[in-house]
Amino acid sequence: MIRHFRAEDGARLAYRDEGEGLPVLALSGLTRNGTDFDYLAPHLRGVRLIRPDYRGRGASDWTGATTYTVPQEGKDALALLDHLGIEKAAVLGTSRGGLIGMLLAAVARDRVLGLCLNDVGPELERAGLERIFDYVGRNPAARSLEELAQRLPAAMPGFANVPASRWLEEAQRHYVETPEGGLRINYDPALREAFLAAFDGPAVDMWPLFDAAQGLPFALIRGANSDLFSREAAGRMRQRRPDMIFAEVPDRAHIPYLDEPEALAAIEAWLARMR
Repeated sequence: MIRHFRAEDGARLAYRDEGEGLPVLALSGLTRNGTDFDYLAPHLRGVRLIRPDYRGRGASDWTGATTYTVPQEGKDALALLDHLGIEKAAVLGTSRGGLIGMLLAAVARDRVLGLCLNDVGPELERAGLERIFDYVGRNPAARSLEELAQRLPAAMPGFANVPASRWLEEAQRHYVETPEGGLRINYDPALREAFLAAFDGPAVDMWPLFDAAQGLPFALIRGANSDLFSREAAGRMRQRRPDMIFAEVPDRAHIPYLDEPEALAAIEAWLARMR
């Protein structure tokens, strides 16, 4: 069930809060929302899964390009924990959500129990960022969800052994059929402007954010065919954190769905370190 709360600036932001046990704040990808974790949720036990929709995405208010930033989304995540009366939570971050998770470990470490990153780290590949730039903020050419599902395998190189039903689920979660025909994205198109500002901005050294999580239970999941997060970057992270739980998911690019056996095993091992 989708619920809402008010952020400090009055924005009405959506979230899901399900289950009982260890609080896990699940932060989704750039253009996505809490449904990113629909595939994982049925496999979790003893977990209170909290899934926000960032501002401008899903069922949350559209608040404009200048507010669609990692720092603002980090503040909103902390505001949600405050709203729920949760002092500390484990953070599971997919792509953009992982960047927010690293930021939270740096600026609000006392609120973070542990950190798990899904196909993201302190180094990102330009080729993967350019691919995101090609589609962010734009409606697809397909006229129906079924047509889009048929096109997705060709549009998502690096994925294999994905059933047709999963591609349809992906289309249903991230696009909306319009009454006049055609599909539209389910987020504010102004996110493109925000992404472009970051894309063309000066490079940011994110290694200090990664290092800020030293001592926290840490896990890293990588899609074996990812064009955004390289095997070499994952190797450098593992050198700095020999205690890190690591899994590489075969037949997946950016991003693994998190219900693959390799991903589930890593997440369960990570959760066990906080219980």
